[in-house]
Amino acid sequence: MSRQMARPGGRSARVQASVHEAVRALAAEVGRDAVTVPMVAQRAGVTPSTIYRRWGDLQALLSDVAVERLRPDTEPQDHGTLSADLTAWAEQFLDEMAAPAGRAYIRDALLGDPDGSNAGQCSAYAAEQIDVVLARAQGRGERTPDVETVMDRVVAPLMYRILFRPDGIDAAYARRLTRETLAAAGPC
Repeated sequence: MSRQMARPGGRSARVQASVHEAVRALAAEVGRDAVTVPMVAQRAGVTPSTIYRRWGDLQALLSDVAVERLRPDTEPQDHGTLSADLTAWAEQFLDEMAAPAGRAYIRDALLGDPDGSNAGQCSAYAAEQIDVVLARAQGRGERTPDVETVMDRVVAPLMYRILFRPDGIDAAYARRLTRETLAAAGPC
């Protein structure tokens, strides 16, 4: 996230929203590698010094935008069982993160993140989603692993493969990780 936290409203939030929108629009129009701070500033209706003061440099801005884009828009769908919910979530996570746009967002989030806070925020997004899935299952009386177990046995291997060994990664891999994690948790 940006080095400076934005207040929930006011000018700061409007500036952040307009700058983020400008980055997304320009990246779509000219390509992410062609985007510059002056281009973003002009599109957003702010001065380049506003961007430099708030984000420091282009990479930090791209990182901030990426973290925001990696935030899930909705809660995971309820398919009626822990197995179905977690499998659907893992498949969707893989699909979104392994897509070219997802990989670019991951790269940008990490490159502009010298202190690791963006990585932590992205991890928190996944953990929050998993917590929703597990809480639903517990509400149905199903036995569940804990969030950290799912992060370690499903999310971590998926992210490793997405980042370092993307060839051959597919939904079957996500299903296998989910099935093995749930089997280790014991009968539901």
